[in-house]
Amino acid sequence: MNGHCVPSAAATSQGFTLVETLIALAIVALVTTFAVPQYTAYIARSRLLDGFVKLSDYRSQMEQYFLDRRTYLDDAGGCGVAPLATATADAFTVTCTATATTFIYTAVGIASKGLNSFRFTIDETGARSTLSVPPGWSRTPDCWTFRQDGGCA
Repeated sequence: MNGHCVPSAAATSQGFTLVETLIALAIVALVTTFAVPQYTAYIARSRLLDGFVKLSDYRSQMEQYFLDRRTYLDDAGGCGVAPLATATADAFTVTCTATATTFIYTAVGIASKGLNSFRFTIDETGARSTLSVPPGWSRTPDCWTFRQDGGCA
């Protein structure tokens, strides 16, 4: 022998073995199984906040309107503070019904945002209600449900 080492075929092979590839696929499958539903729920909850903020803001504006005019109705008989047109970034559309002494704002989730089953309201007393949630969610009617288990805001 001349003292030179000749590399074996195993030492020079490149790439992944079948076992390594299967382990990597199993890890990806586990992450996907647990992370994607959690992420989807997180995104839905963040979009729900859009509806809650709008309802709270409209209620506050309507109370200021009432303090200034002593009625919730405008001169045409509609809501004193009519909801703005829905923008493309919005997750909810808001509607309003009112009398001289009462009002109800209703936020309805937009289907293209994955929120079409969500419906929330707020009235002149500040009472918050959840009218509907998607299948698989628990609804708590006397608050704004923002978690799948029925947790409220």
